[in-house]
Amino acid sequence: MTVGHDDVVGWIRAFAAVVEDNRAYLTKLDSAIGDADHGSNLHRGFQAVVAKLEGTEENDVGKTLKTVGMTLVSKVGGAGGPLYGTLFMQMGGPLTGKAEVTPQEFAAALESGVKGVQARGKAELEDKTMLDALLPAVDAISSSLATGANLQEALERAAEAAAKGMEATTPMVAKKGRASYLGERSAGHQDPGATSSYLLLKAASDTLSKVA
Repeated sequence: MTVGHDDVVGWIRAFAAVVEDNRAYLTKLDSAIGDADHGSNLHRGFQAVVAKLEGTEENDVGKTLKTVGMTLVSKVGGAGGPLYGTLFMQMGGPLTGKAEVTPQEFAAALESGVKGVQARGKAELEDKTMLDALLPAVDAISSSLATGANLQEALERAAEAAAKGMEATTPMVAKKGRASYLGERSAGHQDPGATSSYLLLKAASDTLSKVA
């Protein structure tokens, strides 16, 4: 079972559609503890990504992921663009030159991407950021594959872990990002970045799980 270039593009397109469907929801979450632009910013960025990928003849998974990342950095304002851009660019690094990747290679690339986000945002687990969804997801997919799970099972567990991490942000007091300015008032609100990160993993589970 390998993940091909078309599969990766399918994942990106699926996430773009999910962002479009959840644009208002993400912005509502962000209006409580941020700048009320997370949904609209992500939507604009991924519409630009989809347009960039339209009709591409590229077959290099790594190059395409880097293109996604660079497009997001150039098109998305706020923290979301640089952080999501870093995620995809760092994922692309180890996959450059590959038309197909194994589940283990995909998991390792995701881990590289999340480490890039962590380095860029200087955040840790329980800081009430997107990492509260991403870090548990990386652990889940890696440990699942290590114990013999197939890609479908590993991605389902990663999405479940991301969902739990997302939900766990609600009672947290933010320590990083715009929400941290609110101090104790940031508690009681689900983090928008963790929410969009969960949606990214759910889109991966829904699309890449179908890979034969």
